[in-house]
Amino acid sequence: MAFLELRDLQKDFGSVRVVRDFNLSVQPGEFVSFLGPSGCGKTTVLRMVAGFEEPTAGSITIGGRDVTHLRPNQRDIGMVFQAYALFPNMTVAQNVAFGLKVARVPKAEIDERVAEMLKLIKLPELADRYPYQLSGGQQQRVALARALAPRPKLLLLDEPLSALDAKVRVALREEIRQIQRDLGITTIFVTHDQEEALSMSDRIAVMHGGRADQIGSPFEIYNHPKTRFVASFVGTLNILKGSVTDPQTGTIDIDGNVIRLGRALAGKQLGEPIAIALRPEAASIANGDGREPLARGRITDVNFLGSVIRIRVELGENSISFDRFNSPNSPPPAQGEPCGVSFAVEDVLVLDD
Repeated sequence: MAFLELRDLQKDFGSVRVVRDFNLSVQPGEFVSFLGPSGCGKTTVLRMVAGFEEPTAGSITIGGRDVTHLRPNQRDIGMVFQAYALFPNMTVAQNVAFGLKVARVPKAEIDERVAEMLKLIKLPELADRYPYQLSGGQQQRVALARALAPRPKLLLLDEPLSALDAKVRVALREEIRQIQRDLGITTIFVTHDQEEALSMSDRIAVMHGGRADQIGSPFEIYNHPKTRFVASFVGTLNILKGSVTDPQTGTIDIDGNVIRLGRALAGKQLGEPIAIALRPEAASIANGDGREPLARGRITDVNFLGSVIRIRVELGENSISFDRFNSPNSPPPAQGEPCGVSFAVEDVLVLDD
């Protein structure tokens, strides 16, 4: 049985509908991310789950209990905000203890729980410091500990890493995921960072225009996108435009390169425009290495990035970008030289209009 159920959620602000027909079932202990660009409705859904916004329509169930119209403090949730929201006049220990004091937990139990939380976030030595004496990453750890201290059944994270620098962000997301696994707490994580969502989540809800375009595992979302938006938003994507030359065999023309996909193009007609997509890791240069190039073009850009070399090949109106691992014994290709491009036709995604 699902622990969190969102059914037909809608939210209107005046005449503007920002969330529409949103449905999601979250299992106990699952880590689910809401991923999407600014304005897609992901934070609004989170705020409805938290009780800070009331749905215009639909229902929210937590642990089998309908909480649609309950106040936040009646929902047994913990929330971590993007801006930390620590109390500046309280020490680290006092911040972590705040929710427990509000709940009138006995002092001995509060002290024990605060010590446990500070150990969990690896900051026991900073108990007497104030927020202004902490780094951004440390402040976010304290905010997480404060949210977890009352032992909520559901943890909500609203872009908690967006204000941190890249290196701290990577380290902290690994810590958050490990803590979540250790505690087994059901978690909803809001982010616009696809790498965060892919690396942390059991499942991802990719949101667009107030809807969930696709809900699935990181593997499914990345490798089998169901909409053009999901395909282009999650990961880097080469989109190539051409025309259909034989819909029955899936033969298309891309800048004079005849590519046979080996599968029928349902609903497509001879000469009809078509767009296909290819992940950068699916393509490579094929020059005299025994592979048959599927397209030919000219190298227009070569960027050395240390462990990888990023190459762009212009086919005509279209271009393909991909990365090649750096090897000390294999110098990068020269800009301007002609080359063949190879890829498996099974990796080609045919995009809907």
